[in-house]
Amino acid sequence: MTFEQTPASARRPIRELPDELISQIAAGEVVERPASVVRELVDNAMDAGARSITLRLMGGGTRLISVEDDGGGIAPDELATALKRHATSKIGNLDELESVMTMGFRGEALAAINSVSELTLLSRMDGQPTAFALDGRTGEIRPAARAVGTTVEVKELFFSTPARRKFLKSDSTELAHCIEAVRRHSLARPDVGFAIWHEGKLVEQWRVHPGAAGLEQRLADVLGEEFVAQSIAVDYHAGPLKVMGRAGLPDAARSRPDHQFAYVNGRFVRDKVVMHGARSAYEDVLHGHKQPAYALFMEIDPTLVDVNVHPTKIEVRFRDSRAVHQAVRHALENALAAPRAHQLSDEAPNTGRAFELQNGPAPQPLPESAAWQQSGMAFERPGPASFNAPAYKPADFVRPRVDGDRAMADLKALWKPPEPSDDLGAHERPSPAWLQGAHALKPSVQASPTAPASESTPLPEGDWPLGRAIAQLHGVYILAENKQGLVVVDMHAAHERIVYERLKNQLHTPGSEGPRIASQPLLIPATFAAHPTEVATAEACAEALEQLGLEISPLSAKTLAVRAVPTSLAQGDAVELARSVLAELAQHDASTVVQRAQNEILATMACHGAVRANRRLTLDEMNALLRQMEETERSDQCNHDRPTWRQMTMRDLDALFLRGR
Repeated sequence: MTFEQTPASARRPIRELPDELISQIAAGEVVERPASVVRELVDNAMDAGARSITLRLMGGGTRLISVEDDGGGIAPDELATALKRHATSKIGNLDELESVMTMGFRGEALAAINSVSELTLLSRMDGQPTAFALDGRTGEIRPAARAVGTTVEVKELFFSTPARRKFLKSDSTELAHCIEAVRRHSLARPDVGFAIWHEGKLVEQWRVHPGAAGLEQRLADVLGEEFVAQSIAVDYHAGPLKVMGRAGLPDAARSRPDHQFAYVNGRFVRDKVVMHGARSAYEDVLHGHKQPAYALFMEIDPTLVDVNVHPTKIEVRFRDSRAVHQAVRHALENALAAPRAHQLSDEAPNTGRAFELQNGPAPQPLPESAAWQQSGMAFERPGPASFNAPAYKPADFVRPRVDGDRAMADLKALWKPPEPSDDLGAHERPSPAWLQGAHALKPSVQASPTAPASESTPLPEGDWPLGRAIAQLHGVYILAENKQGLVVVDMHAAHERIVYERLKNQLHTPGSEGPRIASQPLLIPATFAAHPTEVATAEACAEALEQLGLEISPLSAKTLAVRAVPTSLAQGDAVELARSVLAELAQHDASTVVQRAQNEILATMACHGAVRANRRLTLDEMNALLRQMEETERSDQCNHDRPTWRQMTMRDLDALFLRGR
């Protein structure tokens, strides 16, 4: 096959295209497949105030798409106008366009669908004696029977553009896309009922769930009970922006991003700013190619977001994308930071006394945030004898105070190798620094100097979320007993997270010069041929590179030299490190890149600083570790995305041994 250009002498004159061809060209932007039609028609139904929407399909939507609603309907004299291009009742001027809150507003959908299919519009308004049906091909209007509301029937999609129809997939694939389109709408509107029929069979149905609990129930209906059980609530406010919904736990990460739903003022969007902000929030607890699951609903002043970016209305543009990115990131980070161990105590009634301290003065309360003060709630640090877990709410989490100097002292102490002899008692072996801190447990009776470590005095009765340590298994796992049953803790993974969070708090504490990572000059600078973008980034982001412990300077217009690298990464590939950091700085905000890179370096330091496996601990040392886990953010995963603890309930243990059968 050969392609020849039209000779200049045979050029056609410039002329206007026929209206029918214009409509078909415009339809290519709006109607890509049957799911596009479903999305547009459901948008219109919800804008009309529908509380029940029924979708009927045949042939995956290629032969028939019928959307029925119980909304306000269309006046008979407006039916013909509704099928004209750029005809709508939702906006009338530029001000209304810039503050639009309806799902549809462009006035293109019905005209585009009518140009590539056989469309019938049937509608009845309240108070009318009968409904009226409009034939989209002939323009004929006739009386018909129907309750109040509107029905749009679309038959033989793409019949007038057969080449376009050849690009469609199988009926089952197109049906799946249509269901997904309705699924996205249903998540944002639990007050609307949806039903999907295919070839006369009901394939999906989501009933109305009014009230405050409606959203959570709709999430369970659409995404499954497992998603709700393995997710936590998100409720965050930042100026004119509000972020709500649920964020999946790191344990529930998926191999594909098929459970990522983001909404802006009720509209499902695929926005890079939102997606990157969400992914950034999971960087500290999720690694590799795993994809987080979340359903986020953002409310923002409509004048601060432009929804008129693409005919499909799935893309938006924010006036302050940085603020939106930070809001999404902080909303998810705050929700994921709270240790889930406290939820264990909420599952069973708390019968212990408020605080019965047998040793030492009562602990001082943590500073209360504004949110806690408004709700009248108070949170106290656990004492050594008895503990009543507070009612936990993600939005009310209070970040524990961290002593930066002590964190570094702990790290240095933990880097020291353990004593060579395994026969030393607890009184002869120096306790790790995390046991010597303010939260270390004080046994009510001092252990005998000759008593072995395994016979350390047990903790007084209490309601510690992660329980009381009872043994150490092969120097790797800590076994603890709580109200629910048995808790198994990975000793190294848990302490790795504790050390990591302490280092982060110390590094990111604002100082006179800002946080810095120690760097090591290279004896011989590492040079490499650089792209002009890399050279420009190195010059523009010199301060950010300095914060990362990197010194990169240009040798020529096309050559960069790496003169210093972070001390902890001195043995790595300096050129590869420089290239990757410059690439990140060129694409994303410098502060985000700096924090991410700093955290990666601190994670490496924490891994080396955490207590190693096969190190024998006393019960007091194990309990001190458990108490710090209960106070440390993100303590449910280590720095490499591994879980730090697992709960085995009494029911699980009974099932294991067939008790009760």
